[in-house]
Amino acid sequence: MGNRSTVMLQKSEIAEIQDETGFTANQIVRLYSRFTSLDKSSTGSLSRADFLRIPELAINPLGDRIVHSFFKDCPDDQVNFRQFVKILSIFRPMKRSQEPVMNTRENKLKFAFQMYDLDQDNKVSAEEILTVLQMMVGVNISDDQLQKIAGITLQENDRDHDGYITLEEFCSAMAESDVDNRLSLRFLS
Repeated sequence: MGNRSTVMLQKSEIAEIQDETGFTANQIVRLYSRFTSLDKSSTGSLSRADFLRIPELAINPLGDRIVHSFFKDCPDDQVNFRQFVKILSIFRPMKRSQEPVMNTRENKLKFAFQMYDLDQDNKVSAEEILTVLQMMVGVNISDDQLQKIAGITLQENDRDHDGYITLEEFCSAMAESDVDNRLSLRFLS
């Protein structure tokens, strides 16, 4: 893949991306088309502003947190196509008939946990829960009610009573949830 987004993917690159992500060749080509349409500056990478132009993210109360996840491992604040597809592969539905790549239950739960871990210290505090709740419901629920919900959430899930929810505690709390359906996007074939 060259520096310009107009360069087409090579068959060998598609095969490598398939092995890394589990997407089909057709899905990769479609994602590449979407990527290049978002790359308004034709640099072969996307910025935060490019992501925020996606209508579904722009209206999502957690859109900024979702966009942040794309840039977690990108020190230059640019996401290339491979990084883009790798992140999206977490949201592929899990299939029992194939060996999962990036879309394991564990990776989906890690992603969800990161939505709450605002300061990226690998633990979630009552304040972080409160902040995310405020993002999600806005002014529809009073701050007092949200603080109570955040407190109860922490109390019910902080198994070691250290004042934080760890990834392990989060995964335990989510043990019965249908993570695959809640954190999956249906990609066209």
